[in-house]
Amino acid sequence: MRVAIAGAGAVGRSIAAELLSSGHEVLLIDRDARAIDVHALTEAEWLLADACEVSSLENARLDEFDAVIAATSDDKVNLVVSLLAKREFGVRRVIARVNDPRDEWLFTDAWGVDVAVSPPRLLAALVDDDEEVGLDRSGEAVPLASLGGADLLESVLTEGSPFAGRRAGELSAALPEGVVLVAVVQAGQARPPLPDTVLTAGDVLVLLSSARSDDDLHAVLSGAA
Repeated sequence: MRVAIAGAGAVGRSIAAELLSSGHEVLLIDRDARAIDVHALTEAEWLLADACEVSSLENARLDEFDAVIAATSDDKVNLVVSLLAKREFGVRRVIARVNDPRDEWLFTDAWGVDVAVSPPRLLAALVDDDEEVGLDRSGEAVPLASLGGADLLESVLTEGSPFAGRRAGELSAALPEGVVLVAVVQAGQARPPLPDTVLTAGDVLVLLSSARSDDDLHAVLSGAA
């Protein structure tokens, strides 16, 4: 699958790393030359351009991509990118990052958004879940939300997990097809799952899954695979 990511900051690069490890082709677009770091992800394509300009997206041949992820830190930019990707270039799948929860009402199909992901809302849900019902400490993946055909899951890394003490990149490579690690919550702080991030028992793993069954995921996390 070919995926274009608007925004080559920490979030965009971590998403790109996950997609590349799963065998996808990735193009990172950013208008800030300081964000273009070809050596950070040598397998990715890089484009120094404004993703809000139609001419830039035409040069990127956006109509040939299967999915677009608007991952900048500016909600206005993410909305414009989403609208152009869907309406001007007919991209089948458009996913947008919501930085300010007050803007969530805008991130709909009217703006070309198929799936909106709000990190602030996600973290608040994790805190509420911990206080009200307690996080599952068995290593099972617990559903948090449904995002347009995919499920957002959380799982606590247990002492007995084979990935406790290992790097996030190793876990990502072992995940079943259709499952992606999107965040790691350590000591109450959400972090992008960079390949070198060391996982420890008690970490909360946030995963996006389009797999038909969670059995294979549980087997990987528990070491039963």
